[in-house]
Amino acid sequence: EYVRFYRCGVRHERKRTGEGARQVSRVNSILLRSGPRYDTPVLLQKRVATFVFPSTELTTTSRPSATHTRLHLLLPHSTAMGIWSLLGLEGPLDASGEGYEPSPVALVLAVEKKTNYAPITFAKKYTGDKKILVVCTEHRQLTMANGKKFSTGNHPVETILPLLHLTNAGFDFDVATPTGKPAIFEEWALPTKDPVVTSFYTDVAKPKFDAPMSSLVALAADPSALDAYLCLFIPGGHGAVIGLPEDPALGKILETFYRSDRFVTSICHGPAAFLATQAEPHIFAGYRIACFPDAVDKQTPMIGYMPGPMPWLVQEGLEKKGLVVVNKGADDTVERDRKVVTGASPKASNNLGKKVAEVLLEEYA
Repeated sequence: EYVRFYRCGVRHERKRTGEGARQVSRVNSILLRSGPRYDTPVLLQKRVATFVFPSTELTTTSRPSATHTRLHLLLPHSTAMGIWSLLGLEGPLDASGEGYEPSPVALVLAVEKKTNYAPITFAKKYTGDKKILVVCTEHRQLTMANGKKFSTGNHPVETILPLLHLTNAGFDFDVATPTGKPAIFEEWALPTKDPVVTSFYTDVAKPKFDAPMSSLVALAADPSALDAYLCLFIPGGHGAVIGLPEDPALGKILETFYRSDRFVTSICHGPAAFLATQAEPHIFAGYRIACFPDAVDKQTPMIGYMPGPMPWLVQEGLEKKGLVVVNKGADDTVERDRKVVTGASPKASNNLGKKVAEVLLEEYA
């Protein structure tokens, strides 16, 4: 049997005999990495001010992976929130003062300052005049289930890494938003220690994002305008769940690409936009896709990545329409099913970009 306990913010699992003791660093070690080196209660859940007291035996189990018992203290809300803020689990308000950005802890755990971008040399490049149509959100504030707002937008890594590979393969791109307003980005997720990515964002991509070529409304009203594009790309970021899944113009555009047997690619929360089509059965029913898993979205508010639970769950919504989500974690899964290519999370951005560039070159170069 094993006993699990916490000491100095680090989880320990030790055999009762004292043999085979092992130490596993978890979230708590990061929470307290710059804090005092004595035993400190660690706040795990904001909702009921749940604490784990270090050096306290929590449970006895036959295997180390079993869930430990939590000790619940019902504290006044102000007291709980004060501790929550002290531990770095409460995000700051954005510049507008309206929505919350991720907490300091969440930025350490979930936002990479350097990506896994790995440029490749393509044996052949695209030399035609067709482009990639990039559909972005123009909204920043996502209202959570508890009424608080999350300052979000398009995820820069999930947008830029695929575009880096596509432009290296010879493809140009245009940007469209629902009404033609500038595309919104999660600036806090920019990989500031990755100069190749940040320079492409600043010098090449940002001018197009700031002044979209068209609106979805205009493109849907003139289907012939879509003939200029051989692939539709919907980047991720929680901003993709604001407006896009209910946008009738985007629904028509998706159906046009589907009927004309052209490629559609998306990543992370981007596939939420697939719900824009009202066709029954859904045009992608039965397709295998990758997207950000609901299980992880349910966990991230615990570290302050979002200020509350999601207003609705993307994976659940897609599966209700008959799509098959293949990944379990927020990992580097990339899935192609017919003309739909999808990725699971920011970790999949590099591989998604390479995959889409390769299949487009195979089809059109």
